Amino acid sequence: MASEQIDEYYNATEHREPRDVLVRAATRVLDRFEQGVAIDCGCGAGSDIRYLRSRGFEVFGFDLEAESIRRCETEFGNDTNVHLFQSSFTDFDYPAANLLVADASLFFCPTAEFPEVWGKISRSLVPGGIFVGGFLGPRDTMASEQYDSAAFWPDVMTVTEHSLKSILTEFEIVHWVEHELDGKTAQGEDHHWHIFAITIQKR
Repeated sequence: MASEQIDEYYNATEHREPRDVLVRAATRVLDRFEQGVAIDCGCGAGSDIRYLRSRGFEVFGFDLEAESIRRCETEFGNDTNVHLFQSSFTDFDYPAANLLVADASLFFCPTAEFPEVWGKISRSLVPGGIFVGGFLGPRDTMASEQYDSAAFWPDVMTVTEHSLKSILTEFEIVHWVEHELDGKTAQGEDHHWHIFAITIQKR
């Protein structure tokens, strides 16, 4: 994705309110554990880090984009409970955590690398830990032939309901919603969304 488009996306999402599913997941973790430790996969401009810190979580955030880490360091650089890394899903060294957030980020994990990445995610979560995130369905604009992968992202990963549920054997499904609707992207472009939004708890 071009740097101008990255800036537009971060400008549009930097002060986004936390999604209800994240609020519920964080509350569920804090009801069970004395201390919250979260991993924010694809931390972007840091809106979820900001919320998680407000709830007292120690946060490990990573993103492939240098601009993401630059913005997050500007806001959280003096916070010793925020740890930032420029990294891919595959290369990140996942610490033990009781909350893992992947909001609109696993779409961009290279499909061939996803089994390895999901193994790392599963192992990083302690028993009772929560994963909250979204997966791209096959009818999303980004999965269509009209999607310009050269201009945006070369490898977009999609899942079906069956393929997604087949990897969740270690987890209890807490919340599952399949979103399909027309709308606008953060940059104001028309988009057909098809997303599986899930909250799952490690057994």
